[in-house]
Amino acid sequence: MRETGFHVRVTGRVQGVAYRAWARAEAEVQGLRGWVRNRGDGSVEALLAGPEEKVKAMVLAMSEGPGAARVTDVFTDPVDPATVPPGFTIRP
Repeated sequence: MRETGFHVRVTGRVQGVAYRAWARAEAEVQGLRGWVRNRGDGSVEALLAGPEEKVKAMVLAMSEGPGAARVTDVFTDPVDPATVPPGFTIRP
């Protein structure tokens, strides 16, 4: 199965709504590697890698987020999946 990776930035009402915990749980269900964290500008940033179909599904899910979130935009940049660390963590 082909692997892919993305650096993702999500804007809107995405902090203070359990977005990071939701993203980690979703990523773990999908078997993805990477991390998620809040940014100082109010957005959420993530690094994702894994099977191409699963990563694309996660990026699509991130455009909705958890119930209390109100996502405005999702920006993605491809990354080499080999550079993404194992596991999936919430970073400070």
